[in-house]
Amino acid sequence: MKVNTKSKKVNKAWLNDHVNDPWVKLAKREGYRARAAYKLKEIDETLGLIKPGQTVVDLGSTPGAWSQYLRRRLSPDGAAVGELNGTIVAMDMLPMEPVEGVAFIQGDFRDEETLAALNAALGSKAEGRQIDLVVSDMAPNLSGIEGVDAARIALLVELAVEFACLHLKPEGALVVKLFNGSGYSDLVQLFRTQFRAVKAIKPKASRGKSSETFLVGMGLKKP
Repeated sequence: MKVNTKSKKVNKAWLNDHVNDPWVKLAKREGYRARAAYKLKEIDETLGLIKPGQTVVDLGSTPGAWSQYLRRRLSPDGAAVGELNGTIVAMDMLPMEPVEGVAFIQGDFRDEETLAALNAALGSKAEGRQIDLVVSDMAPNLSGIEGVDAARIALLVELAVEFACLHLKPEGALVVKLFNGSGYSDLVQLFRTQFRAVKAIKPKASRGKSSETFLVGMGLKKP
């Protein structure tokens, strides 16, 4: 009974914090599915990553907040609907509610079938390295065991880097989520071996208590 009571208290406290979170309220007001949209917004505004006419892939896209932000950024008027100046492909193993103008592919991006669907979505851009930006908000289910969680986080980051190195244009960029702690320095070093410029950013929209941060790699060293 103690475990259940404690769990209920923790869940109630989290729910209270979530409901009263200013970023959650702002997301609801502006039509974003999650506060995560403002994390990508700050990264983009800091580094100027997203530009009209780009081809962008959103890995681990569900529930779709990053795809929503990308869609608005590539709209000539910043709108959630209507004209789109660019190509956005979202990919996730989980289903995602449609975002207008965004091609969604459900599947593991390591699978040949999913990659074939990606090439089909890119159409004439399928030949060679034609993606300008890869963004990844992927995160594993955390167990609370530091060594296990660090390995799971590292695997997702490594997979995103591998995907980016295969598909990005030479001047392209990759954004990934990771967490400070065991293995963090190794992942930063991995980025430095693959990208000419590497930046770590902790957006204001990230929860203060969270060790979450984002790593951005710009310009491939070995295109």
